[in-house]
Amino acid sequence: MNLLTSLILGFVEGITEFLPVSSTGHLILASNALGLENNDFLKLFEIVIQTGAIAAVIFIYWKDLINDRSYIFKMSLAFIPTGVLGLLLHSYVKKYLFTPQVVCSSLLIGGIVLLFLENISSKKENHALTYKDYFLIGLFQCIAFIPGVSRSAATILGGRLLGASRAESVKFSFLLAIPTILAASGYSLLKIDYTLSTNEIMYLCVGMISSFVFGFLSVKIFLKWLDHRTFVFCGIYRIVFAIMYFFVFLI
Repeated sequence: MNLLTSLILGFVEGITEFLPVSSTGHLILASNALGLENNDFLKLFEIVIQTGAIAAVIFIYWKDLINDRSYIFKMSLAFIPTGVLGLLLHSYVKKYLFTPQVVCSSLLIGGIVLLFLENISSKKENHALTYKDYFLIGLFQCIAFIPGVSRSAATILGGRLLGASRAESVKFSFLLAIPTILAASGYSLLKIDYTLSTNEIMYLCVGMISSFVFGFLSVKIFLKWLDHRTFVFCGIYRIVFAIMYFFVFLI
């Protein structure tokens, strides 16, 4: 890894973290396309730089978190399934599922599901979510342990299927990313059994700054996009991208 590749991966993370296209999946595919060695530092890098994008969400929504404290409880409730299952499945997922083949399969299948469920959920009458619903959204998020599924896609569609409005589903998906990714990053740092070099620390900083900048822009653009459009484009993108990547890099 070098400064350019850390900047590129930060860009990929920031742009894709909050879109229903899987940031983790894109980071795995981008790292593979860049020819980076799939070592322990790269796996750590791909998780920790997500904190940059999360900082962008906190920057955008800090007033909402202060003015409506109920979001803290809702986020905590929805995080419980992810926290528990994440601890149990972390090692298995990292060892067996973080491969380009799994990501492409998940992107393709997830794209088809996204198109199908977007049509169904758009017809469901909107209503206020209960605390039980927020816990269920947390269960939906657990599906995203499979790289390529997309945490935001799982939580947004979970909210929509449970009857939340598009705007509320998207907003809560963004907010739920805060405890989820901070916990994942902290856990990964605690699991490190070697000392980071000066260059590795610098690469992490560049990646986080890059993901913050592009994460901020991504959220702002995505929110304006959803004022007039649905997730259909994201579903089509997932399918086309998965097929193209498979034939270009995996055959």
